[in-house]
Amino acid sequence: MKLQVVSAGVLASVVCLFSTLALAQQELSQRDDPEFQRVEPFQVFDNLYYVGAQWVSAWVLETDQGLILFNALYGDLTDIAIDGIRELGMDPDDIRYVVVTHAHYDHIGGARRIQEEFGATMLMTQEDWDMAEGEPIYQAYPKPVKHLVAADGATLRLGRTFMTFFHTPGHTPGVLSIRFTVYDQGYPHTAFMFGGVGLNFSGVERTQMYIDSVKRLMTMDDIEVNVPNHAGSGQVFERNIQLLQRRASQPHPFVDPEGFKSWLAELLFNAEAKLADEQAAAR
Repeated sequence: MKLQVVSAGVLASVVCLFSTLALAQQELSQRDDPEFQRVEPFQVFDNLYYVGAQWVSAWVLETDQGLILFNALYGDLTDIAIDGIRELGMDPDDIRYVVVTHAHYDHIGGARRIQEEFGATMLMTQEDWDMAEGEPIYQAYPKPVKHLVAADGATLRLGRTFMTFFHTPGHTPGVLSIRFTVYDQGYPHTAFMFGGVGLNFSGVERTQMYIDSVKRLMTMDDIEVNVPNHAGSGQVFERNIQLLQRRASQPHPFVDPEGFKSWLAELLFNAEAKLADEQAAAR
């Protein structure tokens, strides 16, 4: 019998591979763990609050006629948003609208519960309503009841609060982005939520859609505040620490128009590299 000898380098590579897979599996399980994902809710502007989890965001916009919830988390993580609203002194029964930016489970998964428990009206683009009716991507979730379709250029007014919707496809066919106003001690700033920024999709056509969407956003030179649907996309927790330490004479750390432009430029760079790879593979 011939003895196979494995070099130390090969053995180390195998161990590294298994370690990487184990860490990836642990991260995936932690994503769904409400205890691991729970963070204290916090106020960012006079009318905007973070009620999301560690890895995926949910935001509440407070108006004089009720609350608007941006994204609903999913599974047991939806409790984080509901509990956060209560901890901030608001009532989930006052949720008038839940605006879902796209039909991936981590943003839409809790929408049906918000509809049923609090009577909220849900908005999403037609493309992603259609997507929600199909086979779920990544993870199954309770399908929400179809309420309103948010078309490109449509607006929503609740009391004195006004927002504009944009169809920015790419991450999904119907990504919904939103422009609205936030206030810092009464002073207004233009905020924007780009509804889907990840490049976890494939195909030249979709990637070109994404690039076109990013380029469109780059023409909006009045955006001052990035409100991301994943906290890491906008350094949400880091900026909140700066906000807590802010002195009266210092600017609001979330008001960063140049940072928003730089972020879009980075998204565009990565998407164009992805497109080039996909076009080369298609030849």
